Parts: sequence; structure tokens; C-alpha cells
Amino acid sequence: MIFHVSTSRIDAHGSLARCKSAEVFLDTDLAGRSDAFNPAELLLAALSACIIKGVERVTPILKFELRGVEVRIEGIRQDAPPKMESITYEIIVDSDERERRLELLHDNVRKYGTVFNTIAPGTQLSGTLRRKNLA
Repeated sequence: MIFHVSTSRIDAHGSLARCKSAEVFLDTDLAGRSDAFNPAELLLAALSACIIKGVERVTPILKFELRGVEVRIEGIRQDAPPKMESITYEIIVDSDERERRLELLHDNVRKYGTVFNTIAPGTQLSGTLRRKNLA
């Protein structure tokens, strides 16, 4: 598979990334801005999307019953050299499946995620998968 993304600078405050028929406004302002993802946040968003896509991919194969999924991610940036030092995630699954099946889902997400497996070798990447608490 080959992926194509084109990003253009709009001005000193932002840029626009395009892929297929989608557009994402990016925070490329040196001062930062609150209405767009900066590059580090975009990386974390890509990882969270990869995790959810992995869940979507394997749930039919495992015949895993799922009502919803949420991913929370935190990245810690190192200054010198600049990089993501560590990333932790929490996958929250709304499901009545047994604990062993939750572990199996987590194993599959870690094993088959493209972005997950790209980030993991160069960053301390760890996380958990848990059942959503009933309100």
C-alpha cells in the first residue's frame, strides 16, 4: 500500500494537509494555537486512529461484541534531541466480553497496527485496554 498526503503552508499560523477528499488544518504556528492539532498531537491522533481501526478490523474476525471504544493518549516530549520520549494509552471498550477476550483484542491491536508498529521501536510505548465503567 502507498499513502499520499500533501501539506501546504497557508500562512505563519497554519497549514493544510490534504488526502483523498479530506482536509485537516494544522497548527504550524511557532506560538501554537488552540484550534488545530500541532505535529506532536497529530502523531498521537494517528496512533489513536490506528488503535480504533485495529479494533474495527479484528472485532468481526473474533466475533467480538462491541458497543463503543475510546482511546486516551498522553505523549511526553523530550527536548534534546526533540522526540516523543514516551507514549501511554488507555483503550476503553464498551463490551460485555470476558476479560480473556479483552486481552485477546488488545494483543491483536498491538500486533497488527501499522502506526502502532512504526512508533513502538523508537518510543517507550505502553498502555492498557479496559472495560468501560457502567454509569
